[in-house]
Amino acid sequence: MSANRDLTRRQWAVALAAASAATAQTPAVPGGSNPAQLLEEARAALQRNREALKRFKLPMDAEPASVFRA
Repeated sequence: MSANRDLTRRQWAVALAAASAATAQTPAVPGGSNPAQLLEEARAALQRNREALKRFKLPMDAEPASVFRA
């Protein structure tokens, strides 16, 4: 394939599928496989997120970006 040739949508789809399959083969588990350590890391991340959200002032009439429909 020459450097100045455009890729078709089908070629882009194949390339993206191959790239996502390559990254899916190596799962990254933070902190190893110790359940107690994973639980502590999850709790710490939740606490950090909670503290970050407390810094922002939102009015009570603020609506979420998504629409929920039944």
